[in-house]
Amino acid sequence: MSPPDTIRVVNGFSKDAYTYYPILIVGAGESAIALGARLKEEGFDQFRLFERQAGIGGTWWINRYPGVACDVPAAFYSFSFSLNYKWTSLYPEGEEIYNYLEHITEKYQFVDKIQVNTDVSELRWLEDEQLWEATLTHMVPGTGDLSRKAMNQRIAEYGRESVYLRQEIVRARIVVSCAGGLVEPNAWPSSIPGRDSFEGPVFHSARWDHSVDFNNKNVVVIGTGCSAAQFVPRLIKKPYNAKSVTQVMRSPPWVVPKAVPPGGKEKYERYSPTLFSNIPGMAKLFRFMCFAAGESDWFTIFDDNSWNHKTRKKLELQMVDRIKEMVPEKYHEILTPDYAIGCKRRIFDNDWFLSLNDPKIELTTKPITKVSPKSITIGPGRVYPNMDDSNSKAPIDEETIPADVIVLGNGFEVTTWLHPLKIRGKGGKYMQDVWDERGGPQAYLGLAMDGFPNLFIVFGPNTATGHSSVILASENMVEYNIKMIKKILHGDVKTIEVKKDAEVAWTKIVQERNKGSVFNNGCQNWYQRDGWNATAYPYSQIDFTFRCMFPKWSDWEMQYTRKGLLKKQVRQACGVILLLGIIAGSFALRQRGSGVFSGLQSLNHLLRSYVKQGLFSAMGLVNTIIKKLPD
Repeated sequence: MSPPDTIRVVNGFSKDAYTYYPILIVGAGESAIALGARLKEEGFDQFRLFERQAGIGGTWWINRYPGVACDVPAAFYSFSFSLNYKWTSLYPEGEEIYNYLEHITEKYQFVDKIQVNTDVSELRWLEDEQLWEATLTHMVPGTGDLSRKAMNQRIAEYGRESVYLRQEIVRARIVVSCAGGLVEPNAWPSSIPGRDSFEGPVFHSARWDHSVDFNNKNVVVIGTGCSAAQFVPRLIKKPYNAKSVTQVMRSPPWVVPKAVPPGGKEKYERYSPTLFSNIPGMAKLFRFMCFAAGESDWFTIFDDNSWNHKTRKKLELQMVDRIKEMVPEKYHEILTPDYAIGCKRRIFDNDWFLSLNDPKIELTTKPITKVSPKSITIGPGRVYPNMDDSNSKAPIDEETIPADVIVLGNGFEVTTWLHPLKIRGKGGKYMQDVWDERGGPQAYLGLAMDGFPNLFIVFGPNTATGHSSVILASENMVEYNIKMIKKILHGDVKTIEVKKDAEVAWTKIVQERNKGSVFNNGCQNWYQRDGWNATAYPYSQIDFTFRCMFPKWSDWEMQYTRKGLLKKQVRQACGVILLLGIIAGSFALRQRGSGVFSGLQSLNHLLRSYVKQGLFSAMGLVNTIIKKLPD
């Protein structure tokens, strides 16, 4: 392999020495792992993954709360190029998903390419060298698992060296950001006073404190999102045995039932590993069925047309009936959403509603108005339904609740894309500044920004869906990026950059489409901020798959090498020769007029005699020339 394509130390004897990486990957979550595996399949192993946290897996490493599990069928939450035939259930818990991701790194043999406890804090484009300069911050092992706020608190109390060990400057030809969205937890709500007066432990579910003893304790949970729906039912059971759980809700989510696996839960868990492992194609067929079921939701719920409005309303009525069947009557009103289903991320769950029948759990929409050393005060008033609703019977009285532990289940900072990574592109301009000038976070197909050559993103702005698997979206983006990366690694192109007109046009389409979608249908969600939706992809995953399979090359600006330019010219010439051959064959077909069969024979003869010979001769000549060219 030629020197530009290998990891190496440059100017090793000099004080300006640095390590060069052909590909630098930010993160080691599922997207980065997919990219690493596919690069290995393509025969390229000169890359490095840098991960801030102390282990791989991203969200599946850091989220360790009770009951953490996948809410998408696991057959669909695995890579198409390496299916797992031995999932123990349709919705496996977090540890099993982590083990699967770890297995992928071992199977494709790039465990040694992963460097944890290392934060990529800044990227800077070097125009003269046409390389990215990356600032790596080596961290005290384990501190990368802390939230940014907890890091800053630790630094303020114990000094910078309690978190950061040293900095290193490296360079890379290609950078791929695989920084996940569900990483930085939301802080304590600013609207709730008295946080510092509370004497008990307070932590976010994404940074679960396993040292806390819940036995016979009064627990307050702030939030009713997907995570809270999974851990709240567990807290009143062994081994936690909480005395009480008071769950504070801002507005109700739409809760839909999890799919029942074929044959029922027990039979599926007993027989599916054997069937998937021994019947060729069965696992792929089941995965496709899961995909089809998810896509059907797009065309019935998420798209914006009169038929969708009808199907949404019908489904909403069914879900309201489910509420009335499963939860106590006192919760019927506050658990009935006043917005369209799909506007917020739906909760797929069969346990949370049932747990609300337990007297140990209390659900309220009264706001927390005071936090005391051993209690909280809720009310007077309520946040849902609106206080202006004179017909509402939801309680509004003030109440003091005993509290020993407070758990935040209030989501993540998902609208701050790539934060806190600083990226400086051409002309020294920061990506965040470009976004601010253009209205908000954005990227062409969620993959790239103009002014930032050889920088690609996996799971960037406007690539999330509310109906499908993140694995599928990640794979699509990985495949698209590899098409670009290969051109650089093969020495055909020096730099690749999306055109500004293409990026701006795509963003305009996305924002206009999202304004008329279900995501903008009467709810406050984490998809958007101040009217700018930087999260949701406004089409189906079928649409995204085809866009990633067939790149629109005219949207990209490429700086070709001599070798690449010659290849391009030859391909164009071959295309002209082929077109002339087809025209000549068509002309011969009309001239002879002796039937379709003889015409096809003539066309075949012409193609074989002239075009085919020309193509092979041209390609042979090109290959000979290219081998002699410098990289």
